[in-house]
Amino acid sequence: MPATHGLLDISWLLICSALVMLMQAGFTCLESGLVRSKNNINVATKNFVDFCLTTAIFWFMGSALMFGTTYGGLIGTTVFSFERGMDPWLMAFLTFQILFCGTATTIVSGAVAERMRFWGYLAVTAVLASVIYPVTGHWIWGGLESGNPSGWLAARGFVDFAGATVVHSVGGWLALATIIIIGPRIGRFGEDGSAFRPNSIPIVTLGVFLLWFGWFGFNGGSTGGVTRDLPYIILATIIAGACGGISALALSYARTGKPSPINTLSGSLAGLVAITASA
Repeated sequence: MPATHGLLDISWLLICSALVMLMQAGFTCLESGLVRSKNNINVATKNFVDFCLTTAIFWFMGSALMFGTTYGGLIGTTVFSFERGMDPWLMAFLTFQILFCGTATTIVSGAVAERMRFWGYLAVTAVLASVIYPVTGHWIWGGLESGNPSGWLAARGFVDFAGATVVHSVGGWLALATIIIIGPRIGRFGEDGSAFRPNSIPIVTLGVFLLWFGWFGFNGGSTGGVTRDLPYIILATIIAGACGGISALALSYARTGKPSPINTLSGSLAGLVAITASA
């Protein structure tokens, strides 16, 4: 991160925060388009409400547990309910981190779409945003805002540039644990073994484009400001998404003899996830 933080760095962090928030719209389109039409309103509502709930929880307590003064490298203890009066760059940084927490939560939403009741999902969201995400984040990113690693993993040299572990892995593992508990999606496959068709491939495609665009803020904002590495980071993000899509398209054609739009779109997302920590 830059040694000093001027208005340019603060502005860049806030712009990147807006880009990461746009990813919520991308996830909503992606997930709503992939499910059956009878469930798309439920999925869209979950995406909206989980963002609202996550924002409130992280502002109130998650930021403290994640970036507060450490207790043995395990958990933060200060910076509850950050508000006007604190350092402007730090406020921009914590705003950016709110959006990261929201992204981790929404990963779970996609996994449990059509499998989980609304209130049960909000309970999982609350646990993730209040305990699981900020505590794990403290282990890896504690002290990130000051440049002095304080989490027990960070102190041992663990590096996660833009959240491949903190965001994607934490969200992914919680999603896996949740679906193991609640079981398979009822009605996912017909009696002949065929899967139901997504209700709108164009909406899914729009969602992937929005996510790809938001990823520029996700990776670019993780520098903490405007640095000379930004052009490379943005270029690497573009190339990763493109190569992921091309690879998935080629593999789907080799396996089935026809191109698969879902596999191609998923391949681009896989490329973007893969480049996150190494951009």
